[in-house]
Amino acid sequence: MEEILRELYKVILDRIEKKPQGSYTVELINKGLPFVARKFGEEAIEVIVSAIAEPRERFVSEVADMFYHLLVLMALRNVSPDDIVYELKRRKR
Repeated sequence: MEEILRELYKVILDRIEKKPQGSYTVELINKGLPFVARKFGEEAIEVIVSAIAEPRERFVSEVADMFYHLLVLMALRNVSPDDIVYELKRRKR
């Protein structure tokens, strides 16, 4: 799982740098950090709702959306997936 998150994070960083027209990532970042943080919160709520009341496939889809928005938020805060893995390993000790 770590590898796919790193790959997606790199794509997000590339979109932030190059700002290709029509990119959803660019649309998000242009709205600013507070908007992206709220969007992540919205996705987290959708995960909660789907966990309680929707089929497994919908829950998986919502979790994927939440991960993507979290990675965008992390990129805007200059936090990489490796930073998170490091922190999780540190806590494991």
